[in-house]
Amino acid sequence: MARRNTYREDEELEEQINFSDLKRVGSYLRPYRGHIARIVAVVVSMSCIAVSVPYLTKVVIDDVLPDRNYRLLGWIVLVMLVLIMLYEIALRYRTLAITRVGQLMLKDMRRDLFTHIQTLPFSYFDSRPHGKILIRVVNYVNTLSDTLSSGLVNVIADVFTFVITLVVMFAIDWRLALWSLVLFPLLIVTVRVLQYFQRRAYQRLSNKQSNLNAFIHESIAGVKTTQTFAQERGQFRIFQEQQDAVRSSWMRAVHVNMLLWPSMEIISVGTMALLYYVGVMHVGGVVATTGTLIAFIGYANNFWTPVINIGNFYNQLITCSAYLERIFETLDVRPEIKDAPDAVELPPVRGQVDFDDVVFRYEPEGRPILNLLDLHVAPGQTVALVGPTGAGKTTVVNLLSRFYDVEEGSVRVDGHDVRGVTLDSLRRQMGVMLQDTFIFSGTIRDNIRYGRLDASDADIERAARAVHAHDFIAALPDGYDTVVQERGSTLSMGQRQLIAFARVLLADPRILILDEATSNIDTTTEAALQAGLEHLLQGRTSFVIAHRLSTIEHADMICFVDHGHIVERGTHDGLMARKGAYWRLVESQTAMIAQALG
Repeated sequence: MARRNTYREDEELEEQINFSDLKRVGSYLRPYRGHIARIVAVVVSMSCIAVSVPYLTKVVIDDVLPDRNYRLLGWIVLVMLVLIMLYEIALRYRTLAITRVGQLMLKDMRRDLFTHIQTLPFSYFDSRPHGKILIRVVNYVNTLSDTLSSGLVNVIADVFTFVITLVVMFAIDWRLALWSLVLFPLLIVTVRVLQYFQRRAYQRLSNKQSNLNAFIHESIAGVKTTQTFAQERGQFRIFQEQQDAVRSSWMRAVHVNMLLWPSMEIISVGTMALLYYVGVMHVGGVVATTGTLIAFIGYANNFWTPVINIGNFYNQLITCSAYLERIFETLDVRPEIKDAPDAVELPPVRGQVDFDDVVFRYEPEGRPILNLLDLHVAPGQTVALVGPTGAGKTTVVNLLSRFYDVEEGSVRVDGHDVRGVTLDSLRRQMGVMLQDTFIFSGTIRDNIRYGRLDASDADIERAARAVHAHDFIAALPDGYDTVVQERGSTLSMGQRQLIAFARVLLADPRILILDEATSNIDTTTEAALQAGLEHLLQGRTSFVIAHRLSTIEHADMICFVDHGHIVERGTHDGLMARKGAYWRLVESQTAMIAQALG
């Protein structure tokens, strides 16, 4: 498994080719067995044609020309022309069919990767550069294209050609056939020696490409910060370092790669030269006619060409094994949060939420983020969670949404343990809005409709009006059909949050979670939002995490969380009268506001 890291660190790799990864490729071939069977049949026919041509040449030289049998020569020429035409037609079919099957396989693999990534927990994305995830879905899968399509089918043809050629060679002259195999052990040794260095070279290249991709992704995401601090030169220097590492790794891999092909060519040519010498000099009792010798040279070429192709395929396999390792490493990451085998559908809920002595750690040996936390919320109540950074407020709502599972205790909704119900039925009845609002590229209408895909335009506008987003949307050039860029970069932070809030409200959740959802909205916008939300919060169980007093002072229950415990709970007035932790928080915030205004 790959170690979690940044763009500065190489990922760990297997020392040897993992043949179980190669077996798994077979699962992507299985749906296309019929196509592959037809391709193999065509390929076998092409091999038979390739084997027949040298034999026909032998017949012409040994039988036709000495006897001046021009009638037979005409028939042989006609047969060879037909065979060549059939070969070219078959070649075209093979190329197109293999390409089609290969692309279908890659589509399936890319689909599985993308679908699987959607199920992985937050911790997977929090601890890995997104660029290293992206390169597996795009670049690595694309790199496998030739090997998993044409290479895999062609090697079947090459093996068949190798076997049938060898059989024919032994049938014609077993002594010459043995001489043609003299240098074969040298080839095996050469391939075995070079494959180790090839694999290491392409593993290093895979790491450097992954690191560069991760850095580019991070740089694009942080380009505004780079420009703000005028660090373009520093980023360029790091980019050049990463790019140089890729270039040097690529050249090293090419140098090693280029050792195999010339070695095989030298052995192949050496074998043909040896056959000429043995045939002409009658070494070892070999007595061959001119036609037989020329046919054997053709067969030797037919023999060594598939051997070279198989060697090149093995070469590709070594290259791709590093990428397969990355792809299957991702597919093997098990979702930490998934439906239990006996999970049931959560029926429509009223919104009662109970945390019973909950203990939770993000790391198995780490400190408890929540320690015996106990919280009971009645349907329709609005609960505000306040406290210092790192106290565990966001963890509370993450456990309720089941983005993580409790270590001890339980979280229940209407009496149902959230671990015992399906994720889809649980999250369908929740609306979650985070501080880091994400806006997809597309129209504003589509972004709001993301909360409920079957919503009508009237439903979308109603939700936007409820959160006071309608006025600014209507003022845009194309209103609700205005196209926004990825992450809503053309909108203000407050506008993005209002759109996201309309999206959540459109889903009409029974349980509403707002995690610092109004932190970046100006005071005027927040006042309008509070007015619009007042009636919408009625009848919904709501959890609000916020630092602004105006957002939480009207909550039915305020819980002050510190070091994983709820140290105070009650209404705003009750907690202020107690003059405890909450009172100190409010006084501190009031003093900061007064100082800022003064």
